[in-house]
Amino acid sequence: MSKNLEIIPLTKKMLREGLEQNTYWKGDLTPMPKSKALWLVSNTRIQEEDYCGVIGYENKKMISFVFMFPDILNNKGNQGDKVYWMISWWVDKLYKDTVLGTYIYNEAVNLTGKQILIKSYAENVTTFYEKQPFTVIASRLRHTIFFSLDASMLMGRFSFLKPFKLVLNWVDDSVASIIRVINKSKLKNKVKSLSYEYIPKVDNETWDLIEPLCKNDLIYKTKEYISWQLAAEQYMQAPIPNKHPYTSLQTGVSTNIQIHNLKILKDEKLIGFLSYVINYNEFNVKYFLVKEDQNYELCIDALVENCIKKKTKFIFTDDTKLSNAINKRFTTIFTHRVTKKGLAHNETKLDFEKTNMLNRDGHFY
Repeated sequence: MSKNLEIIPLTKKMLREGLEQNTYWKGDLTPMPKSKALWLVSNTRIQEEDYCGVIGYENKKMISFVFMFPDILNNKGNQGDKVYWMISWWVDKLYKDTVLGTYIYNEAVNLTGKQILIKSYAENVTTFYEKQPFTVIASRLRHTIFFSLDASMLMGRFSFLKPFKLVLNWVDDSVASIIRVINKSKLKNKVKSLSYEYIPKVDNETWDLIEPLCKNDLIYKTKEYISWQLAAEQYMQAPIPNKHPYTSLQTGVSTNIQIHNLKILKDEKLIGFLSYVINYNEFNVKYFLVKEDQNYELCIDALVENCIKKKTKFIFTDDTKLSNAINKRFTTIFTHRVTKKGLAHNETKLDFEKTNMLNRDGHFY
């Protein structure tokens, strides 16, 4: 590393000023899309001097970035202590074998007063975290439910298939179409009594459903907070992606990315709430809440009907009950499951024995 190394602790105020001056969106790679940054600074829960990340530059080129997110713990249904989600930790491949990664990581941890939560981490840093003062507070399965052969995954696993990309894509699309027809036929009579009200933010009726179901969450939930968490402004569709001036480390820009928040109504009565992100072929579940257990399977049908309508090829969720119910009620190709562990720094103000990290906690995708 040269002497021109610069480490910048990024506060909300600096991020806001950076948006006005285009500070962090110069060059081919940026920390996050502008849409994500605009959404981030609109969060009233985050104070102006709260840290949102640490960026490392060398000769004005970004070579490292830790993305942090200030949040509030739930204290028996009330606002509790401040914590920081460590969303991602990235180092340019040219600097993987240097001390830069560890240095910028420790800088981020210290800036937060060691009040750190990690929802999950990549397998290649498992050994690193085993040596750090962190405690596992949640272990869960991450489910990817496939409704097609997933040609891209097959080619990634078996490189000899790449010359047959066009054929594989055709087969993939054909299988996906057949599965959609099969599942649509299963839905035919199940969803007749349902209707969906798509909403831009949480209204009073929806909050009355959500509030009791989230009262024991790890993170303190309010009507305003969830409306912000599910706001459409954080995503930007780019129909011609190769003309977009930059790429970002964080998800937010795609040829087809959008969020849908909907009230599930049975005979005009609210029975559930669903929020999901569409990103190309992915159906990523953010919230799936059902008022009464007797309507759980009906709300599953509502989710799958939305999935079919958007022509997505796989569902992504950390909710094991939801995944099992989808597989039981509908035709799928296969489900990939991988164990993900949630961590908290040992000095975080948290009752480790009574903590439960749910799919919706820290879900800022």
